[in-house]
Amino acid sequence: MASKKKSVLFICLGNICRSPIAEAVFLRLLNERSLKDEWEVDSAALGTWHIGHGPNNRTMKTLKKFGVTDYKHKARAVTRDDFTRYDVIFGMDDANMEELEERKPTNCSAKLKMLGEYDPKGERIIRDPYFDDERDLGGFDTVYEQCVRCCTNFLDQS
Repeated sequence: MASKKKSVLFICLGNICRSPIAEAVFLRLLNERSLKDEWEVDSAALGTWHIGHGPNNRTMKTLKKFGVTDYKHKARAVTRDDFTRYDVIFGMDDANMEELEERKPTNCSAKLKMLGEYDPKGERIIRDPYFDDERDLGGFDTVYEQCVRCCTNFLDQS
């Protein structure tokens, strides 16, 4: 009998910047380690502004810059079922975590964690680069690098 897949859901406010980067990084790590078949991975939003849209163009430019060229995603909102479907739901900052705690149903089986808890550099908050200058990818690069550190550390411990 096959064992149940492990599962993670990455959450941010709009599901077009931080959580898609985290999802793409995690999927890349799983591919590199030949573990993709053992995991279910997704990302979602707390807000509904971008539902059905792809990631921000700066997100996609950043992923491409770091060699992730096959990522596809449409923003979706977190659902009540996500709290029982996933083993771990990762938020990116304190506001995400507060909102997840408020929305958490009584039958929640997922562990709610801040992705930055796994940063070996101790950078707990993954700052939202959405409102940065449109021409500056620096904030997106920082998110990518944080996600690589955090996702690698989390996967090493799983």
